Amino acid sequence: MQKRKIPQDGQEISVLLFDEFSNHCLANTIEPFRAANTIAQKTLYRWRYLSLEGGTIVSSSGLPVQTASWGEHAGAGDILCVMPSYGFLGYATPRMSEILRAASRRFAMIVGLDTGAWLLAVAGLLDSRKATIHWDEYSRLSETFPAVDVVPDRFVLDGPVATCGGASTAFELVLDLIRRDHSPMLALEVAANFMHGDKPQPGDMRWATSADGLVRRATTVMRQNMEEPLSIPALATALSVDQRVLEERFREKMNLSPARVYKAIRLREARRLVELTPMSVTEIATRCGYQNASAMTRAYRQEFGVAPRGHRRG
Repeated sequence: MQKRKIPQDGQEISVLLFDEFSNHCLANTIEPFRAANTIAQKTLYRWRYLSLEGGTIVSSSGLPVQTASWGEHAGAGDILCVMPSYGFLGYATPRMSEILRAASRRFAMIVGLDTGAWLLAVAGLLDSRKATIHWDEYSRLSETFPAVDVVPDRFVLDGPVATCGGASTAFELVLDLIRRDHSPMLALEVAANFMHGDKPQPGDMRWATSADGLVRRATTVMRQNMEEPLSIPALATALSVDQRVLEERFREKMNLSPARVYKAIRLREARRLVELTPMSVTEIATRCGYQNASAMTRAYRQEFGVAPRGHRRG
């Protein structure tokens, strides 16, 4: 997927909601964007909620969301998220297909969340593309739309169209967008903010073989060992993997070495403590694995372009 041109004033996200949408899916879509803004300390993403007629749209669990009407406020933007959940078949109307086809010309990317892929398929926007959907509807989508290459992936990005299968996969899709649009390090920080992937499920060894899983597990161990940082050979031993494999997976996923990511994690923790606590720089340096305040200050300035006092609030 080609890197998209990112507006300097932040990307505009429109979320098209339907009655009985999943508020879990909505939160997992918007909260990572919000966290990216908070961590970056600037507006990388802006969003608004829309529905066809405007007014209050109620989720499957009864959560009301106030929306603007599509006709008055759709315009154009960077990302359009289409978010039906239950009752999606009733929304697959000729009018909806016309709206989505027009939107595909005005938005840089259209994302079908949960069962949103079905509406995109009816509109012809998935023809000759790879796509996925909530796994309950996987077979039916594949049988109904033979022109769509339906795959059992958790999320799919194919050119200007993205699809995913549900709430947890929406979170993973947004993390991938943040990684592509900004940096793997920012995506890693956002994931850590929600403790995403911090502890593998019992018996699930995918983390040991996939780049995603191994990097997530390795960064968890890094965050657990900041005051006394592990050497990279010791980290590999703790993870029961060969150091060469560990290095390769980090290059593949982060385009950075494990040592560089480890340093970045420690310095971001230092920044968090500088901004949110009254701790002295000396105490923060100790907590983040530096021998003294001077060593941390040099590394901090090199990482962020300013000494710790430049981030001190109040």
